[in-house]
Amino acid sequence: MSTNTSVSQVADLETPLKFAYWVPNVSGGLVVSTIEQRTSWDFDYNKKLARIAENSGFEYALTQTRYAASYGADKQHEATSFSLALLGATEKLKVISAVHPGMWHPGVLAKFIITADHISGGRAAVNVVSGWLKDEFVNFGLEWLEHDERYVRTEEFIRVLRGLWTEQEYSQSGKYYNINNFTLNPAPLDVPGRAHPEIFFGGNSTAAQAAAGRTADWYFSNGKDLAGFEDNISGVTAAAAAVGRTPKFGLNGFVIARDTEAEAKDTLREIVAKAHRPAVEGFRAAVQEAGASTKDGKGMWADSSYEDLVQYNDGFKTGLIGTPEQIAQRIVDFKKIGVNLMLTCYLHFQEEVEAFGRNVLPIVRELEADLARKNGTELNTDLLPETNFEGATL
Repeated sequence: MSTNTSVSQVADLETPLKFAYWVPNVSGGLVVSTIEQRTSWDFDYNKKLARIAENSGFEYALTQTRYAASYGADKQHEATSFSLALLGATEKLKVISAVHPGMWHPGVLAKFIITADHISGGRAAVNVVSGWLKDEFVNFGLEWLEHDERYVRTEEFIRVLRGLWTEQEYSQSGKYYNINNFTLNPAPLDVPGRAHPEIFFGGNSTAAQAAAGRTADWYFSNGKDLAGFEDNISGVTAAAAAVGRTPKFGLNGFVIARDTEAEAKDTLREIVAKAHRPAVEGFRAAVQEAGASTKDGKGMWADSSYEDLVQYNDGFKTGLIGTPEQIAQRIVDFKKIGVNLMLTCYLHFQEEVEAFGRNVLPIVRELEADLARKNGTELNTDLLPETNFEGATL
């Protein structure tokens, strides 16, 4: 699984990779399959998982948003309230709430995140996703915008968030939002190294990449192989450079770490063989229609196969499947081409998140340090999160 990947100009070799996990606030787990998934969407399970994660070297968690539960699931908790509860149950973990413009007014969301930021000591963040599920908007009686227009709204939405978080008497005149001399007090907490609560952004299309480059702190990519990731961020880096910005990059990956590569691949085959075909096919039809609606056909999931969509954010494509050593090398190969954060998901969240922290992360850190030295610099170990496996024990 190791490669001879060259180091990209956008790679940050001094800063340790950050790790996040998808919060399983949706029933059924993170693959649309009848394979056993020892996970749960309820709060008690997720509270324990969050504590395991922050003690195992994870710095972020991302809470999913959906109003009509989908992907074969029948239950899902709302993202912002669930995230706030997880922030209250943890001490170090940053929790990212996924939100849809059009479902929220940005001023109301800005106020909510400020409150969450104060409650948590500066650990609240937001992931702005433009939305592809038309039925949610239409059945709520909300305006449904065509693809590229959704990103016009999203860009305005993010500008309102940042403006209200960083300025007094903020004003903004736009097509979708008009803010007139508005001040939010209190402001977000003053956290060293952070201008305001972090803004994450997801979307693969040309319109999405351009909006992300101009406005987002972080760009999240669906699962990709090495070449696919480089292609996916090219539009983001170009748009960011044009306005003097340097966003960071996160990549989704489904982790299957086993004692042998054969065992890991057998698990993947079983996941796909036991896929809930009607749910996957329904999801495939919906998302590929959304992808096809873009001007250049580069929307999210536009090139995803049936097998890819069994993990609904293309997590298998990233290739985090094998032994801990193979997975660690693969992760560092992605760091070489610009990944700053790995967003991970698992079959059995509590035990596999802890195992990832124990068995994979130490190898990643060794490889990162070696990579930095070989390129004439040093890994800044002062930035590494503390681990406490006694506190993480199941």
